[in-house]
Amino acid sequence: MKASRPFLYFWIVVVVALLVVEIAEVTQVFTLPIQSVVGNPIAFVFALTFTTVLALVGAIFIGLYISQRWLSTRDFTPFEVEMLRMREEVAAMRRSVEALERERASAPAEERRRP
Repeated sequence: MKASRPFLYFWIVVVVALLVVEIAEVTQVFTLPIQSVVGNPIAFVFALTFTTVLALVGAIFIGLYISQRWLSTRDFTPFEVEMLRMREEVAAMRRSVEALERERASAPAEERRRP
């Protein structure tokens, strides 16, 4: 799966903005009003819930990516194995139908008239 360019640019901008805020906070160019968040329980619960939801979504996407990469380095997936088996079955059926058609074509004319 390849990400589109606008999606990639969006996340690059988000990461750079977060890095700028972190560097500004560490160098004390400006400070975020942490006291107002701790003093307001509703804002604290909202921030905690929002962070938890983002962490869960990120963990799910990272898990999907890791499992896809892990399975792609192995043999075929169970779905692919089933599709290959089905392809072999279809090929075998095709061969048997062709054999029946050849047999019917080589049969005498009176036998061909019978259904």
